[in-house]
Amino acid sequence: MAEELFHATGKRKTSVARVWMRPGTGEITINKKPSNQYLDRETDRALVTEPLVLTDLRDKFDIFVNVKGGGISGQAGAIRHGISRALVNLDPGLRDTLKKAGFLTRDSRIKERKKYGQPSARAHFQYSKR
Repeated sequence: MAEELFHATGKRKTSVARVWMRPGTGEITINKKPSNQYLDRETDRALVTEPLVLTDLRDKFDIFVNVKGGGISGQAGAIRHGISRALVNLDPGLRDTLKKAGFLTRDSRIKERKKYGQPSARAHFQYSKR
């Protein structure tokens, strides 16, 4: 019998993370690297593990992540979203806990596009009256 594998996709800004979870020792592998090697900042590492700590499943699953697009911080947010969704696939009873913490909500904030006739999205060229 094959062991169970749970899959989910998480998104943040322009980053997309595909997450696979299986019962194991708590290793997190991101793009074939250990998480502490891929994520330099401690805050990003803490962000990724928040759903696991909240549900007391930190050392019960091995997590494999394939993430692309955006920067490191956006990728960390996408991984957190993906792990949260995979946990709900694993146990629908965790949905309320994760929803209350805000981990299942897709953060839809993205960079606003540059407008024509302006130097950036909101800034305007200086107006000279005379």
